[in-house]
Amino acid sequence: MGYDFTAEDVRYLSGAAADLAEVDRLDLTARTHLADIGRVRTRFGDRAGALVETVLLRRRAAGKLVGDGWLLTDDALQQATPTLVARRRAERLAGRDVHDVTCSIGAELAAFVGVAGAVLGSDLDPVRLAMAARNVPGATVIRADALRPCSRGTVVLADPARRSGGRRRHDPAALMPPLPDLLDAYAGRDLAVKCAPGLDYDELGWDGEVEIVSLSGGVREACLWSPGLAGDGVRRRATVLDADGSGWEITDAEPDDIPEREPGEWIVDPDGAVVRAGLVRHYAARHGLWQLDPRIAYLTGDAVPAGVRGFRVLARLKYSEKALRQELARHDCGVVEILVRGVDVDPATLRPRLKLRGSASLSVVLTRIGRTPTAFVCAAGVRSAG
Repeated sequence: MGYDFTAEDVRYLSGAAADLAEVDRLDLTARTHLADIGRVRTRFGDRAGALVETVLLRRRAAGKLVGDGWLLTDDALQQATPTLVARRRAERLAGRDVHDVTCSIGAELAAFVGVAGAVLGSDLDPVRLAMAARNVPGATVIRADALRPCSRGTVVLADPARRSGGRRRHDPAALMPPLPDLLDAYAGRDLAVKCAPGLDYDELGWDGEVEIVSLSGGVREACLWSPGLAGDGVRRRATVLDADGSGWEITDAEPDDIPEREPGEWIVDPDGAVVRAGLVRHYAARHGLWQLDPRIAYLTGDAVPAGVRGFRVLARLKYSEKALRQELARHDCGVVEILVRGVDVDPATLRPRLKLRGSASLSVVLTRIGRTPTAFVCAAGVRSAG
């Protein structure tokens, strides 16, 4: 649990740049924490908690939220949309008036200012609203219940809370506000809802587009786009973003015809967004690849798509620990990266049992082809330049 900010804390912190800078000069590490807290309490009294928590939260936010001077809470930071992801969503809604009905501290609002038309944010939490007003002066913020529509002609943006006290909620009906209630409240409106990527969208009965987004190789979120906002003929989209904000997309409107062939020279592990969106075959068709097995997401081919990490196959064998140990010894392997799909193997448990003593660094792909557990011994993964 983080510090419990009050509206008075927000008023103070909004004009406390010098005090925050002074606290930020302290290490505030586990080793120095007690001594640093003592110094802050001596210097700032009852303001110490708000100052220390804000400094620590800003340090954690540095890799997620672009810009300085954020006012945040712990739960709000955990759920906040990374700026690069929010900017991509804003690009899709450029020029439209947008109402974020669960705006929290304004992380999403900030990406829309200057890109969308009018930008409105609302929330029930008065402290987070005060933070949003301070964080995003270019937006209008009001206190309102997300389940009681209070704007017209806007695209409605929502991000139901999936955390409470640091714990995740997985049931759509247990989100805040409940996802089914949110969808009912805005039926017929242009709506974009940020959700957990593991949600069962087919069970939800969503009839628009589902976009899965990854950033720097990690799947970050799903976004439900209502039919009026969906791409033409698109039900599933994968958006893959790099750390600099560049990226690419693929949708189920593209062809998915791929050949059935023996494994090629390379194995490719598609980005998690492609896998979660169910677009492995579409991605393969775009890049001239094919699957090792129709039910497994690993792809193979004679070349690696630009910017993608591939594994050049050195040997293929029916998997057993003994056979793999012997093959790795033949390749003088001392360090191994183990990738697994479709077989019940824990890389952390397997690695020490391989008893590697060589000097080479290799990669192993463990999977199944048909019913046969198969190991591919590969050169260490490399990223193609194109």
